[in-house]
Amino acid sequence: MKKSSLSKMSIILIATVLLWIKTYIVYKTSFDIKIESWKQEFILFINPLSFLLIVFGIALFIKEKRRNRYILITSFIVSFILFANVMYYREFTDFITIPLLFQANNLADLGNSIFELLHVTDIFMFVDVLILYFIMRKNNIRTSLTTFTNRERRAYFLMVAAVVFFNLGLAETERPQLLTRTFDREMLVKNIGSYNYHIYDLVLTSKTKAQRAFADSSEFVEIENYLNANYTEPDEDLFGIAKDRNVIMVSMESLQSFVINETINGEEITPFLNDLIEESYYFDNFYHQTGQGKTSDGEFLVENSLYPLGRGAVFFTNAENEFRATPEILKEEEDYYSAVFHANNKSFWNRDVIYPNLGYDRYFSLVDYDVNEENSIGWGLKDIEFFDQSVEKLKTLPQPFYTKFITLTNHFPFELDEEDKMVDEFTSNSRTLNRYFPTVRYMDESLKSFVEQLKQEGLYENSILVFYGDHYGISENHNKAMGEFLEKDITPLDVVQLQKVPFIIHIPGVTDKNPEMISKVTGQLDVKPTLLHLLGVDTKDDVHFGSDIFSEDKLDFIVLRDGSFITEDYVYTKSTCYDKETGEETDGSKCEPYEEKAKQELEYSDNIVYGDLLRFYDGTSYNENLTEEK
Repeated sequence: MKKSSLSKMSIILIATVLLWIKTYIVYKTSFDIKIESWKQEFILFINPLSFLLIVFGIALFIKEKRRNRYILITSFIVSFILFANVMYYREFTDFITIPLLFQANNLADLGNSIFELLHVTDIFMFVDVLILYFIMRKNNIRTSLTTFTNRERRAYFLMVAAVVFFNLGLAETERPQLLTRTFDREMLVKNIGSYNYHIYDLVLTSKTKAQRAFADSSEFVEIENYLNANYTEPDEDLFGIAKDRNVIMVSMESLQSFVINETINGEEITPFLNDLIEESYYFDNFYHQTGQGKTSDGEFLVENSLYPLGRGAVFFTNAENEFRATPEILKEEEDYYSAVFHANNKSFWNRDVIYPNLGYDRYFSLVDYDVNEENSIGWGLKDIEFFDQSVEKLKTLPQPFYTKFITLTNHFPFELDEEDKMVDEFTSNSRTLNRYFPTVRYMDESLKSFVEQLKQEGLYENSILVFYGDHYGISENHNKAMGEFLEKDITPLDVVQLQKVPFIIHIPGVTDKNPEMISKVTGQLDVKPTLLHLLGVDTKDDVHFGSDIFSEDKLDFIVLRDGSFITEDYVYTKSTCYDKETGEETDGSKCEPYEEKAKQELEYSDNIVYGDLLRFYDGTSYNENLTEEK
C-alpha cells in the first residue's frame, strides 16, 4: 500500500521537532532574551522552525541512500552552531557573527578561557542527535526506501514559505524595519531566530565586502558636513599643555570603574589608582564603546576616534585599510617615534598586520620578552614582570615617543597564583566575579611598580601618562553576583552604567598641582582629540567622531556599539528610555532627539571603515581625484 506523504516525511519531521524544541529550551535557559509580551514569546517559540524546515527539507532532493546520513549530519552541525553561540554568549552576552570566524587564529591562545566556559550539562546539547540516531536504527525509519514526487516537494516548500512569511510578518508588526537594526543582534535573534540570523549575517558580510570596491570619495560629502558641524574647539588654556612630552598610554585589561575606591573585606581593591586619581584628571562618566573586538576595539577607538564595527573586529576585517591614527599623526606633525608593548603572540587580533597601518614604528610582542612558567599565569607574562621588562626596552626609544602598553593578567578567567593575591576573593555563586578582585588588585600593584620605575629611569617628569580600561570584565551573565557585591538588584540601566571604565590623564607638574574630577559623559571615542589637543596638535581637519572632553562645547552624549546611548540625564538601551536620576523607565520622547544622531554616527563610521574612505583623504580634506589604491 502506498505510504502517505506525512509518513514518508516522518524522520524529517522528527528531526525538525527535536531541534526546534531544543532551540527554544536553549533560548530560555542559556540566553537572556528580554520578553515583554505573549506575542514576543510566541515569535521566539516559532522562529527556529522556518530554517529547520528548509535545511531538513533539502533531504527531499537527496538520493535515497544518503538521506538519513544527511539528516543526522545536519542535525549535528546545527546543534554545534547552537552550542557555539551558547559558549560565546556565556562570556560576551552576544551572538557569533561571520566576521568573528576570520579570527579563528585567536582560538589557539584562548586556552583555559574556553574550558572555563564549559559546563557538564553541555552534553545535553547533543542528546537529540543521539535520539535521532537510535530512532533511525531501532524503528528502521528509512527515507531511503521512499521517493518524493515533485508535487510533494512543492507542497512541502509552499508550507515552508507560509511559515517563513508568517514569522517575518509577525516580527515586522512587533519591530518595524527589523532588518535595518543590524547592530542589535538580540533583537534579530528574538524575532527571526538564531539560525536565520546567521543567514542574514552572511548576506551582510557579502554586502560589506563589496562596499569597498564600489566606494568613492563622493560618499564622504555628507559625513564631512556632519563632522564639521559637530567639531568642538579645544580649551585655550589646556591646548598644548603637554606639548613635546612623551606619551605613555596603558590599556588596563578588563578594568571597570565599579572597583575604583571600593574595598573587599576592608582592603582597597585599587589603592594605587585611587591615589593617582587624586593627582590627575579623572573622568568618572567615561564608558568603553567596544564591540566584538574587545581589547582591539578599545585600541581602535582611542587611536582613531571611529566606532568599532557591529560585527567582528576592524583589526581583522579591515586591517589593510588606510587610517589616520594618533601614532601616524604625531609622527607627521611632531616627529614622534611610536611603539606598542604587549607580551602576546604578534598575530593575536591581527596586530602585526594593522599596527603598521596605524603608524606604529615598533611592536614589542611575545618574542621580545623572556616568558617562562615562573613569571607567567593565565594568558601569559604577569603584569609586574611585563612592566619590568618593558621599561628596559622603553629606555632605548628615541624621544619624543608615543607608546602603548597592554596588560594581560586581569583577563578572564582571572587566574592568579596564591603568592600574588593581595586581597581576598569575593564570595558568591560566580567564580568569575569572585576571582576578579585579586587580579584587579595585582594589576593595580603592577601599575604602581611601573610608575615608580619611570621615575627611577628619568622617564616620568617629561611624559603624559594615560590610563584607560579597555572593556568590561564581568558580563551580564554574572548580574546576580554583581548585585550581591553592589548590594542592589541589577537593572538594564545598571548594565549600561557598569560599562564605565576608568580614564585617567596624569601630567607631572600639572595635574598633581591642579587635579580635577570631570563628570561629563564621555567615552573612548573622545580620547584621540582630547590627547592631541593636550599635545598641541590641531584636529580641525582630522576625521573623528569624538570630541575634546575639555571643550566647553562638548555634548554630554556617547553611543555604545549596540545602539544604546547615554546623555546627561537619560540612558537609552534595549528600546527603552531610562531616567538616570530616578533609575526608572521614562517617556520615550525624552530620548527621541538623540536616537537618530546615535544611529547616524554608527552608520557614518561604518561607511568610512567598510568603504575604506580614508584612502581618499589627503591630510586636510577628501580629494575626489584620489582614487588609486594605497
